[in-house]
Amino acid sequence: MVLAYPPDKFAEILDFMISAPSPQQIIAFKPSPQMEARLADLMRKNTQDALTDEERQELDAFLQLNHFVNMLKIRARKKLQADE
Repeated sequence: MVLAYPPDKFAEILDFMISAPSPQQIIAFKPSPQMEARLADLMRKNTQDALTDEERQELDAFLQLNHFVNMLKIRARKKLQADE
């Protein structure tokens, strides 16, 4: 399935990844307050069953991206442990 969300919504994560972050920087990464606020708004609307189709796609993309970042953090931690 191809998600039709605007890529600019995730530009901060793409910019972070293109900067070739160290494992420590990956572990420390946090989304901006604006991104966190948007996700909280989508989650609230989701619990109220009030998402539009576009918002549902955006929330799905957020959740997939969150999973990806979590997997990066796990791998970064393993790399740091292996390097010790």
